[in-house]
Order: sequence, then C-alpha cells, then structure tokens
Amino acid sequence: MKIQSNGVNIRVREAGHGETALVFLHYWGGSSRTWRHVTTTLSNQFRTIATDHRGWGDSDAGEGNYDINTLALDAQGVIDTLDLKRYVIVGHSMGGKVAQLMASRQPQGLVGAVLVAPGSPAPATIPAEQREFISHAYDSRESVLGSVGNVLTAKTLSKDDLEQVVEDSLRGAPGAKLAWPLNTMMEDISAVTVKIKVPVLILAGELDKVDSVDQLKTEVLARIPGATMQTVPGTGHLSPLESPAVLAEAITEFMDGL
Repeated sequence: MKIQSNGVNIRVREAGHGETALVFLHYWGGSSRTWRHVTTTLSNQFRTIATDHRGWGDSDAGEGNYDINTLALDAQGVIDTLDLKRYVIVGHSMGGKVAQLMASRQPQGLVGAVLVAPGSPAPATIPAEQREFISHAYDSRESVLGSVGNVLTAKTLSKDDLEQVVEDSLRGAPGAKLAWPLNTMMEDISAVTVKIKVPVLILAGELDKVDSVDQLKTEVLARIPGATMQTVPGTGHLSPLESPAVLAEAITEFMDGL
C-alpha cells in the first residue's frame, strides 16, 4: 500500500500482528524489499512495517530533497498515519542515521531502536574525491555488481537477492542516488543523539567494509547513552540479506527484553 506522508506517497509493506510494531528503514540503494527475509521471520510474532524512502522503490521522488530530516519526517508520517501506539524503529545504514534522528525527538509510542550498520551521526570522514566516486556506484548494472562484490558484502548473495539489489539500486531517482554520498552522509546530527532515551541495539557486521565494528563503536555506540552493540559474524554491510536469520534472532531477543 501507499501512504501519503510529508507531501509524497510512501510505499509500505506490512505483515503480521502484535502489540508492538517493528518499522524498518532501508539503506541507500535499497528498498523495503531489502528486509523481506527478516520480516518474513519476524511477522510470525510481530507486526512488521517496511517503507521505501522517497526516491527509492515505489515511493515518490518528491521535489528533490533527501536530507535526513525529510526522510525522518516521511517515516514519522507513516507511523502517525498508521496510529502506532507502541513501536521500535529498525534502521539500516542510511536508514540507521534516519532512525537516530527520529529517536532523538522522543516521539510518543517509540520504545526502542535497532541500528543495523548505521550511518554515523557525525559527518563522514570520507574525502570528497572518494564520495564523488561512490556517487557513481549505482550508475549501471556493472557498477552495482562491482559495489556488491567488492564493498557491500562478505557473503555471496543468492541469485534472487543479487538481482533484487541490482534492480533496487538502478531504479533510484537520480537525486536520491546522489544525495547520500555527496550531502546526507555529511550531515551532523551528533548533537541530538544524546537525547535518545529508549533502549538501542547496534548490530555490526564483523567484516563490514563500509561501517566497521571499530568505527561503529567510536562514532555511534559512544554517542548514544546506554546503547549496546552485537557483532554479526562473517557478515558485511548488507546483513539483512547476508545474515537475515541472525538479525531476526537478535531483534527478537531485543524485543523480548523491552
């Protein structure tokens, strides 16, 4: 289904039932489909809601604004429209940075956050030349495959999952493809992450080349009061596709502890 939020139509995939909902936000280049293996498992116990960020998947591209605040308002609008009384945000990479900003605002009903290889709340330390190079990662099928094989994964994806990654990456709106590497990853929200009051679990891929375990400890864990971190063994940056069963188990344990 699609839900109008913050001036655009946001694609939402929903499954399962439960008192506490899980709201999934995907990485730069992905879509709500990125979470499908995780949500298939979790929807047996919980209500799962996965969105396409504006400019990705089947959501509208909008007028070209893809900053963290806009993405956060989009997601919060979906939550408000669905009238979720109790929910946990699960954000991956770019979606993890969005989740941090949302949680810092202490919205009513939020009871926890799971950050999967989340983007740093502080500006990225990647040089401008490298960010320009990254901005072309989704220009073609060949460039996507190169990014997946050389940077994004430590495990070999199934044929279906690999094709899904290629499709999702290529169909992104031009502005959405450029926004994260050139602008959004440089946004500084570190001053507000100290305001996060709910329990936070950070899941780090052991072999992640994008957001390493050490980097997440320094840049994310240290900036969120009371947060805890777990390492996902043998896994790169695309843990929802590489190790979905491990993620589902970790999220279930987190939910049980709330």
